[in-house]
Amino acid sequence: MSKSRRERRPTVRTALAAAIGTAVRGRDGEREGRPRPGRPEMAAAAALTREGGEDAFRRLFRFYRQRDASDLRGVVDFSAPGGQVFRSQLSISSVSDQDAYRAGLQPVSQWKAYGLSGYPGFIFIANPFLPGCQRHWVKQCLKLYPEKPNVCNLHLHMAPEKTTDLWGQSKEQLRRKGSSKWEPRSLLEKLRWVTLGYHYNWDTKKYSANHHTPFPSDLAFLSEQVAAACGFRGFQAQAGILNYYHFDSSLGIHVDESELDHSRPLLSFSFGQSSIFLLGGLKREEAPTAMFMHSGDIMVMSGFSRLLYHAVPRVLPNPEGTALPSCLHQALPSDLPAGSVIEHSSDEDWQVCAKYLQSSRINMTIRQVLAEGQKFPEESGTNGQGQAPSEDSYHENSKAKRHKPNRVS
Repeated sequence: MSKSRRERRPTVRTALAAAIGTAVRGRDGEREGRPRPGRPEMAAAAALTREGGEDAFRRLFRFYRQRDASDLRGVVDFSAPGGQVFRSQLSISSVSDQDAYRAGLQPVSQWKAYGLSGYPGFIFIANPFLPGCQRHWVKQCLKLYPEKPNVCNLHLHMAPEKTTDLWGQSKEQLRRKGSSKWEPRSLLEKLRWVTLGYHYNWDTKKYSANHHTPFPSDLAFLSEQVAAACGFRGFQAQAGILNYYHFDSSLGIHVDESELDHSRPLLSFSFGQSSIFLLGGLKREEAPTAMFMHSGDIMVMSGFSRLLYHAVPRVLPNPEGTALPSCLHQALPSDLPAGSVIEHSSDEDWQVCAKYLQSSRINMTIRQVLAEGQKFPEESGTNGQGQAPSEDSYHENSKAKRHKPNRVS
């Protein structure tokens, strides 16, 4: 950054702070970043789009990315809904209580679901998991899902014999891990992403029929119940991307558009530490809305909101100020319902998971790639998994050289 741009930063930060507090969608659904003439937020929004040649989304991303950004008053908190937040109606009759229990979820009638004014199709569900059930999904994301035939970033950069049993190679190192930043990272701590089902091709930004492995049945069942509760009965979990974040990680600005069927929702599940999620518009010139995501929270992007720009600029310690949020301290009950996809974890396994989550967040995004009866178009060229994005282009790291983020699905 040039000296002149550094000198302008206080002015820009003032404009950003003003924009964060005022750039929200009004009751009439007016788009953010497009204030009416005469409104005081016009100057702030204009500064966001003009300063340094960056678009409004990127400027807010950079603001929340900064480690010294302490004013988070403009971030939507669904634990204290108000303003542009309203209660969202769910399809209670679409999911039986028994099926909800089998997926580790409370009965849908007890879920707290919200929408955002101006974002039709966006649904936020505040932690609907039964006590102890988040632990199952954390363990699956660390112990089972990263293993072959699924694909992870380590498989593409390391010899096959070195990526066998990532859990077994990492658990003792994680269990003994101290607080020093200089300790060597375990293989699990080097995980950045895992793909499931139809595996995303990082080169072509497409899926293909010939790069597919069976989708995990437990995760498919969970996704089907959540989709049905949101009005999407018949949803098929065909592809998943798991993202592994640390306190210095972020996810760049992108749109999930590689699926051939956009009529089906994108489901997002979060576990561990908290984060700030930015949800924008159809163009990057439209300033996004910032919101908190905590452990157990679920987001559903459908309809108009299915193809909106979004990003995760920052991972935050959970708001309770403890090593782990209290919802993760709860153990599973001894008696699980018949047919439950949830499995008990040993104390030893959970100790490893808990140690990992003290400085990390896991996110599962599930999507349907093809409509019923739809097939992939005939393609020529590469049919494999392609080269993965660099660590800096997918998960930005504060210690690494900045690259323009890839738009990944």
